[in-house]
Amino acid sequence: MTQLADIQNSRDERALPINKVGVKGLRYPIVVRDKAHGRQHTVGTFRMAVNLPGHFKGTHMSRFVEVLERHQSSISLREFRAMCAEIKQALTATEAHVAVEFPYFVEKTAPRSGAPGLVSYACSIEASLNHEFDMVLGIVIPVQTLCPCSKELAKVSAHTQRGEITVRVRFREFVWIEDLIALMEECASSPIWSVLEPEDADFVTRHAFEHPAFVEDVVREAALRLRAHPAITWFSVEAENFESIHNHSAYANIEMADEGIG
Repeated sequence: MTQLADIQNSRDERALPINKVGVKGLRYPIVVRDKAHGRQHTVGTFRMAVNLPGHFKGTHMSRFVEVLERHQSSISLREFRAMCAEIKQALTATEAHVAVEFPYFVEKTAPRSGAPGLVSYACSIEASLNHEFDMVLGIVIPVQTLCPCSKELAKVSAHTQRGEITVRVRFREFVWIEDLIALMEECASSPIWSVLEPEDADFVTRHAFEHPAFVEDVVREAALRLRAHPAITWFSVEAENFESIHNHSAYANIEMADEGIG
């Protein structure tokens, strides 16, 4: 049997190191931890990479998929360190990076009727391992905001808009996705539901009117809650309003610096 040449490990005379080389756009079924039901099946879109020294021509792309295949049945936050370590070893690299984006579904009951409905949240995990391990959990939370200026001018009505809070956190202890969602929803004028009966819609409208918020209010409230969370060591939070009476969005961002809010 003829032995195939290992082209990837052949020498490259250009001697230019590559910071990240790997695969992206890789869709794979995964199972993630679910606070209410234990496990949730979803589909992740992966980006996996390593660094490549300048003297190697290429990396072995199939080995990324082999590592993912070994872990896809239980993708938890704990799995990412092991995945990065396996990728480093399999590809003889000094750095490994694994990122995944996936929809996560939470069943929410309407505030008055109790009608159930699933709400989808865009989640992401970014992990890297070189000398140290680093991981960031991200969630995009749809919300409703009501303009304080509009309320002040009109007195009896005000314009509202859908918005999004994008939160990214590092943590020292496990944090449930559902708990972060609930924490961020408290900072807007109202959460979003997928199913609302007439009595629910009336409640949501009135609740938003009683809790007006600029994007500046949203990120400040979010930052205070995240800073006070005992498990969170770093965060970045952004609020964006898809303005209902303007042809643009409004946004604000706060990122936690090493010395605190900055």
